[in-house]
Amino acid sequence: MRMIDIIEKKKNKGALTRKEIRFWIEGMTKGEIPDYQTSALAMAVVLNGMKKEEAYYLTGAMRDSGDRLSLAKIKGIKVDKHSTGGVGDKTSLILLPIVASCGAKVAKMSGRGLGHTGGTLDKLESIPGLSVSMDEDRFIKQVNDIGIAIIGQTASLAPADKILYALRDVTSTVDSIPLIASSVMSKKLASGADTILLDVTVGKGAFMKNIKSATELANLMINIGRYHHKEVAVVLSNMNEPLGSAVGNSLEIKEVIDCLKGNWKKDIKELIYQCASIMLEQAKIVKNMKEAYPLIDRVIDNGEAFNKFKEMVASQGGDTSYLDDPSKFLEAKYRIDLLARNEGYIKDIDALVIGKASMRLGAGRETKLDNIDMSAGIYLHKKCGDYVIKGEPLLTLYTSKEDIEEIKEYIYSAYKVSSKPQCVKPIIMKVMKA
Repeated sequence: MRMIDIIEKKKNKGALTRKEIRFWIEGMTKGEIPDYQTSALAMAVVLNGMKKEEAYYLTGAMRDSGDRLSLAKIKGIKVDKHSTGGVGDKTSLILLPIVASCGAKVAKMSGRGLGHTGGTLDKLESIPGLSVSMDEDRFIKQVNDIGIAIIGQTASLAPADKILYALRDVTSTVDSIPLIASSVMSKKLASGADTILLDVTVGKGAFMKNIKSATELANLMINIGRYHHKEVAVVLSNMNEPLGSAVGNSLEIKEVIDCLKGNWKKDIKELIYQCASIMLEQAKIVKNMKEAYPLIDRVIDNGEAFNKFKEMVASQGGDTSYLDDPSKFLEAKYRIDLLARNEGYIKDIDALVIGKASMRLGAGRETKLDNIDMSAGIYLHKKCGDYVIKGEPLLTLYTSKEDIEEIKEYIYSAYKVSSKPQCVKPIIMKVMKA
């Protein structure tokens, strides 16, 4: 078998066999197939697509390219959740303690932020002392003991995905639904959970820009899960404006604390309750949403969800005094209010602009080697549909950078204001289950 023949076959719109895909992935992982041939095949996939069977084979081959985590020693149904990324997306840090406090076993390996999307691990690491690194035995023990662990993905898990993604990122071959689906699902399958909830964000601040392509991606990931004997559910959520009010690492942790204490932003609550209901159904703790909502209310109202978050933070070395007193978090050198230039109803807040601006203020990284200012970010005082008076604060910028005039003007470009009342679009766009 030759790689050139596989490239030629896909170039001519042929369907690759399981053997051909495994030959490619195994050779790429071992360094026997050069990057330029993998890049050529990835471009052929972008241009000509893949049949669903090819995506199944590709996912399996990437899953099998490294270690597979066995969670058999964890009692009960193990649930996992993944988001395709967004702006202000602190969903996992609110959702998973709630689900765990309701009795589910949450074993999650998460990622770091890159570009305009924030990473769950970066947000957690804004809590002093907290470690997102642990070996398999300790990971399993923590989930057995307290019901939840959120850690970084090990280097040995689906290494083919890391190699392929790095090449796709620099060869303009990221935007392929089969390649996206196999990337996400190979890591989730290798992580060993019994069930998976996927939050596929849709809109300006998300990778999937419209509901049609997001639905196509969701369907493929559900089918990949079914083929590999995993239960997968998908929520399509609106990411045209940032989720909640806080964008940036320690700022978002403060919002997580507020939500776990019952001080909700409307969009966050709607998304969390929907996702928690699905995960509790997957864990066989409830039969339906009608049963789930009162259970979620109870663990929020009696403090069990917040205490579960504290328990996880403490177990991973974090200083929980910061959770009890969020004013202890390091403050940014500068705190600057941006005032409304026009009066009216907020029609649009471009999440992509807000995400990129937050990154430029120091809250994110453009490359994997960039350092993050955990105190930097943006807090939105007004969201879509709100009425704003000229001169009233729209948002507050947190940064240690000196000259940010250009960033300020960039942020203003994210806002559209109308004289007419606006109908706010719901956060939940669609729910899809196997």
